[in-house]
Amino acid sequence: MDFFAAFIPALKLLTLAAVFFVWFIRYENIVKEFEKYNYSPKLRDLVGILKITAVLLINTESSLNVQIGSALLAILMLSAFATHFKVKNPLIEFVPSFILMIFSVIFFFHA
Repeated sequence: MDFFAAFIPALKLLTLAAVFFVWFIRYENIVKEFEKYNYSPKLRDLVGILKITAVLLINTESSLNVQIGSALLAILMLSAFATHFKVKNPLIEFVPSFILMIFSVIFFFHA
């Protein structure tokens, strides 16, 4: 196991905690964001279900599940990044989706 690979489990847990924090603890902010972007509540709920599913898959022992979860999360984060770009949000609002997208790519190739 290389030095970098030793940090992968911690990054996976950090990603899980971040998604759970945003979608459970700070859910009111998610509601406001989706309203601000004129996205429907059904889309918001679908995105939440997909993100939670993705991070749960990423935190399994199965390489296939990790790759599926990380690909799904990367697509969702790319979509979030595109939304922030489309509505011309400040650069700081791009950072969380960008970081999670990078983590997803790392998980995919280190599954």
